[in-house]
Amino acid sequence: MRLWLRSLLLQSLRSSRGFCGPPGRPPPSPVPSEMVATWEAISLGRQPVPEYFNFAHDVLDVWSQMEKDGHRPPNPAFWWVDGLGTEVKWSFEELGKQSRKAANVLQGVCSLQPGDRMMLVLPRIPEWWLVSVACMRTGAVMIPGVSQLTEKDLKYRLQVSRAKIIITSDSLVPRVDAISADCPSLQTKLLVSDSNRSGWLNFRELLREASTEHNCVRTKSGDPLAIYFTSGTTGAPKMAEHTQGSYSLGFVASGRRWVALTDSDIFWNTTDTGWVKAAWTLFSAWPHGSCIFVHELPRVDVKVILKTLARFPITTLCCVPTIFRLLVQEDLTRYQFQSLKHCVTGGEFLNPDVREKWKSQTGLELYEGYGQSETVVICANTKGENIKSGSMGKASPPYDVQIVDDEGNILPQGEEGNVGVRIRPTRPFCFFSCYLNNPEKTAAAERGSFYITGDRAHMDKDGYFWFMGRNDDVINSSGYRIGPVDVESALAEHPAVLESAVVSSPDPIRGEVVKAFIVLSPGYTSRDPEELIQELQEHVKRVTAPYKYPRKNCQRQFLERSKGVNCEIKSGEDEVQLQRDPRSP
Repeated sequence: MRLWLRSLLLQSLRSSRGFCGPPGRPPPSPVPSEMVATWEAISLGRQPVPEYFNFAHDVLDVWSQMEKDGHRPPNPAFWWVDGLGTEVKWSFEELGKQSRKAANVLQGVCSLQPGDRMMLVLPRIPEWWLVSVACMRTGAVMIPGVSQLTEKDLKYRLQVSRAKIIITSDSLVPRVDAISADCPSLQTKLLVSDSNRSGWLNFRELLREASTEHNCVRTKSGDPLAIYFTSGTTGAPKMAEHTQGSYSLGFVASGRRWVALTDSDIFWNTTDTGWVKAAWTLFSAWPHGSCIFVHELPRVDVKVILKTLARFPITTLCCVPTIFRLLVQEDLTRYQFQSLKHCVTGGEFLNPDVREKWKSQTGLELYEGYGQSETVVICANTKGENIKSGSMGKASPPYDVQIVDDEGNILPQGEEGNVGVRIRPTRPFCFFSCYLNNPEKTAAAERGSFYITGDRAHMDKDGYFWFMGRNDDVINSSGYRIGPVDVESALAEHPAVLESAVVSSPDPIRGEVVKAFIVLSPGYTSRDPEELIQELQEHVKRVTAPYKYPRKNCQRQFLERSKGVNCEIKSGEDEVQLQRDPRSP
């Protein structure tokens, strides 16, 4: 690499100024390929992580300057559509302008300080990306959440995270208002809406009036950036914390090697904003100067997805395997994807037949990747490498991934064991800091020199990893991680439920679904089972996030009626079994 470029980048990353913002004349823009190569070398562990790093200043603002200097193709940096004709397009320069206005809203009216925590519960609307960047500019810690969170979920997350601000849309206002009095740390409620609500600040109104001048807070690479709540087998969801460096630089290498992004690509990831893959997209695409494409997609509709791929010049697609399972059931020959050239997937196991059907109908490979809320990409099938159908691919640098036993000893090739990522003697920088306020769970995830992912696999002689299953009983349904305890706790609040046990059930579309075994209280054994099952399902939807409820479809069969069993119902999706209390007459 040219010495002047390395000097320029290091000077930017190690600046001694109190703020990152460039109030004076901006430096000359570097050559994009060489700039990205520097970030990628850090991502791969070949160069040290800088002491100071801020994604908004050190990545986005640099691309903005290159845009002004004509060193980037005229693609937007962000492109949003609602499917009804409305579109939002931002260049990096416009993204910088709007995110600085948003940062002024957070620091000014909301009094947000570096290190303060802010909960983001928004659908796929432009404000989610805008506020995420504004959090980086202010040094605030973002806590994304899905819009399906219930009052109970919101209360728990706000209380344990001690979030100072929540920003959400109209649909969640009643839920937040119902529990906000029980959340003493919550000081400000921001609403993204075209209307006003009592007790809420209107973000869009404040944004229109905000200044475009803002000095980006100077953050260290080890300062916190984001917190994700992740479900476990037992107990409440844990808070996995990531730093400015772990996410901001941790995805640069996989962005090129796995997602194959360049500054001329338009990347669409259909994921919900509450999941880590939304952040994975942000930190994979923008370092490479790629455009992030977003469809509001209020509900998953495969025909909308296919029509969008045919209409817009999307070059790169990422969906969970469940969506690809649905897509290959359509007649794909009716659609022409003239720009699409690369497809990736992850979040759950990819069945080989789905990959083969997608390739046979579109001519495109499906490149599977594997990672967790606690990590960046652990394994991946990268472009240019041979794909072994059914494999998660090879270890993704800088991780040293091994199959280990329960004591952390490396197992021979071909032997099944725990998927482990080496964290000693050197912990990878692109790794979660800890489970906040939970040293026991942090320690329990480590065995010897390895972090244990909770998944079981084996590695073949060529270094490919093959997923075998979970160590625990966390249910992975369409990429949603569901802790059985959450569902059991919700069921226990219904008077009809004496006892319950929730497990995973295989499903050809979702991969896994929730299956509930329920022992009925004596007063409910004579109830009509069809009505009671529906009542319990609706109850779970109200008490916890709706995606966690035990499902069933219309293909039901009454298998047995006897003195000891009120009703046993089996379906092609989930199974809900109602049993009489054996202790009752």
